[in-house]
Amino acid sequence: MSDRVGTIAGVQVLFCAADAAPVRGERDGTDLLGDAFGRGATWVVLPVARLTDDFFRLRTRVAGGIVQKFAQYGVGLAVVGDISGQVAASSALADFVRESNRGRQLWFVADEAELTARFTAR
Repeated sequence: MSDRVGTIAGVQVLFCAADAAPVRGERDGTDLLGDAFGRGATWVVLPVARLTDDFFRLRTRVAGGIVQKFAQYGVGLAVVGDISGQVAASSALADFVRESNRGRQLWFVADEAELTARFTAR
């Protein structure tokens, strides 16, 4: 499967394929941003399967670096999939996810239905 662009509640979204190369750091995040800009998307939907364990270990600063790039360029990032195991293992990650989901830049959602609900509620 390959990346595709779609619309959710009037928002252009780049849906990243789950089986593509992992997003390991800022360079990979920048590549996703370039794809989003090139396709006219203002949000990127990234399956959990594309993220490495380092993303979920906040002390590595991988998540912070990627999220900062997205915020800097005004592109939203939605991480889609089950991260309950990672959240249960780290109170810092649980706090990060909770705070992110309160904002408008980074969301962690279980599936595309939850993502659609978030966009519809905006």
